[in-house]
Amino acid sequence: QVQLEESGGGLVQQGGSLRLSCATSEGSFEFHTVSWFRQAPGEERELIGRMWWSGGGTRYADFVQGRFIISKDTAKNLLYLQMNNLKPEDTAVYYCNAFRPGGLEYWGQGTQVTVSS
Repeated sequence: QVQLEESGGGLVQQGGSLRLSCATSEGSFEFHTVSWFRQAPGEERELIGRMWWSGGGTRYADFVQGRFIISKDTAKNLLYLQMNNLKPEDTAVYYCNAFRPGGLEYWGQGTQVTVSS
């Protein structure tokens, strides 16, 4: 069973930045797409953005507005979510997601991000 593990969450002040990381138990990302989601208390999980792993193309949800960037380090086999100009409404649990053709989908356990005003 493939496992994903997020790290880098924490408490940050409004306007600050955080970089989340996602690692896979397989040691390398051999997936079709990798994505970041988040879920705030009482809300549904929502897509932040997605990267097509082989080509590196990305697409983001409208609310990102250029504040978040998904990137990868293929040498370290890590996926990143750089978050800038954080707002209190960005407070949520952030999840890494990976997808393979055939419907195989994997999730991490999430990392908490809290933005204070």
